[in-house]
Amino acid sequence: MDWADELAASVEGPQVVNDSKTPSGTVHVGSLRGPVILDVIARALRARGTATSLLYGIDDLDPMDAQALLTPDAIEHEMGRPLAHVPDQAGDCHPSYARHHAQAFIDTFAGLGIHPDRYYWMSDVYASGVVDPFIRAALDRAEAVRAIYRRVANVQHPADWHPLQVVCESCARIGTTIVTRWDGERVFYECRPNLVSWAHGCGHSGWIPPFGGRAKLGWNLEWAAQWSIFGVTIEPSGKDLSTAGGSRDRADAIAREIFEREPPLNVAYEFLNIGGRKMSTSRGLGVAAHEIVRVVPPEQLRLLFLRPRPQTAIEFDPIGSDAIPRLFDEFDRLADATAGHPVRGELPAGYASVFRYSLLDPGADVAVIAAAFRPAFGHLALLRQIPGVDIDARIEAEKGAPLTRLETATVRERTAAADAWLATFAPDKARIAVQRDRIPDEAAALEPDQCTWLGQLAAAALAAVSGPPASGDAWQALIFSTAAAAGLVPGRAFGALYLAFLGRPNGPRAGWLLASLESAFVLERLRVAAGEPVKESA
Repeated sequence: MDWADELAASVEGPQVVNDSKTPSGTVHVGSLRGPVILDVIARALRARGTATSLLYGIDDLDPMDAQALLTPDAIEHEMGRPLAHVPDQAGDCHPSYARHHAQAFIDTFAGLGIHPDRYYWMSDVYASGVVDPFIRAALDRAEAVRAIYRRVANVQHPADWHPLQVVCESCARIGTTIVTRWDGERVFYECRPNLVSWAHGCGHSGWIPPFGGRAKLGWNLEWAAQWSIFGVTIEPSGKDLSTAGGSRDRADAIAREIFEREPPLNVAYEFLNIGGRKMSTSRGLGVAAHEIVRVVPPEQLRLLFLRPRPQTAIEFDPIGSDAIPRLFDEFDRLADATAGHPVRGELPAGYASVFRYSLLDPGADVAVIAAAFRPAFGHLALLRQIPGVDIDARIEAEKGAPLTRLETATVRERTAAADAWLATFAPDKARIAVQRDRIPDEAAALEPDQCTWLGQLAAAALAAVSGPPASGDAWQALIFSTAAAAGLVPGRAFGALYLAFLGRPNGPRAGWLLASLESAFVLERLRVAAGEPVKESA
């Protein structure tokens, strides 16, 4: 996390770190990247002794413009209304649609070690009157605002356009209104039927004082106003907002020229993609944040967002893939490297800081946590599918010593995560049913060279100085080395193991499959599959 430490070293004086979210629907896991980056920045600042406030806002006066979660009758009635005024579609558990979806999202923060000093809801901020001076300034200088849009973004607004949306007094929509006049105390607005494609205005028009929550600034102006209202000094923003001439450039110019303050430092970050496409709250594309935290523990989820630098896109598709087991493996690899153990593969820059910032507790003893024994996630997922296995006893035997309190807690956490993964996102190949009573009929499809190799694998395992491998890594290494010596390509070697144990041509990682079973059973099954004259045991 060199970037966060460098940023913390580059600023002076007290800092206010801020971000906000429009709750237009179920908030996907990709939206957690911003809050995690925010938290790391705050941690880095505080580690240097910098007084830091961490804020998070909900832009719930924005209009409803997404149809993913609405029924047809709700689409007709609610589209274009402020999200804070749309009823909770899930029932009466929250006072509004916005509160329902935003609360489900921010409820995940504490579990991820993210503890903002303050949450704010823009519907409340507007109602308090604190935005009123900024509304007045924007209306008084509407021509200057139009000029900024022309210069920065090449957006041409009509000469009577004013940077404000009013809540229509007739139909209660805000997304369909446009302000065309301002007399110093009131605005004249029209609720136009065809102003936008996703909602229909009622045609009402009239004069109204735009203060106290009856209107809202356009997004770029509202963003700039937030910076002044809350004294924001650092605010990360997504790639879509940080493009040249985009929302961030417009808000920066508005902050300087209309509200007369320097904009906060930006930390632009890339998206989390699923299948190469950006996850989208409004289109319902992605995995819900509150669902993923039930499967992926907080420290692994933090690592997902922190391993690459903010400007690097993340590809993460947990559905029907091994993305989640690989995330655990990467966490364990960074832990081993931090503890000084040799690891395979290239390590990210500042890997020890990446591991440290992935931990929930900023004051945790990193050395103790890094050195702790952790069972591989994939191995646990296999053990959970084998009847009669005592997980604690098995993991303790693999460690070769009693588990510490921390290690026991880790086993509990990962076991629960493995169960949840198997029940939700795991691919079919990860679900196993080892045929123990007899060798599967499908093993008849084994070819002679595969049978010969299975016998060689059993012999190599039995001849090992320390006995048959006890870990998935050790079995995996033995599989590769014996297959190479026999001239058998890895794919055919793995296929032979799957047929012999599972009765199918594919399955989970073979080394971890064998490590999850008793070594005596594994050796006997290998020899039976090889055609050696031995008696199978149950």
